[in-house]
Amino acid sequence: MPRGDAALVRAVAAALADPAQADAARAVLTERFAAPPGRTLKDLLAAAPLEGIDLDRSRDTGRAADL
Repeated sequence: MPRGDAALVRAVAAALADPAQADAARAVLTERFAAPPGRTLKDLLAAAPLEGIDLDRSRDTGRAADL
């Protein structure tokens, strides 16, 4: 870690420890560095544009196999 970063990390830690600055510092850090919340399969399906898509599936069981 570069020396300049150490001072920055100390300043961020001080801001998080200061009750007057903690909420603002946490909000800035969260907005910039927090991972986006994971989307569930249910969320993805609800957001999918399904109009006009044929969802019927053929009942073809494949080719005949001689056992």
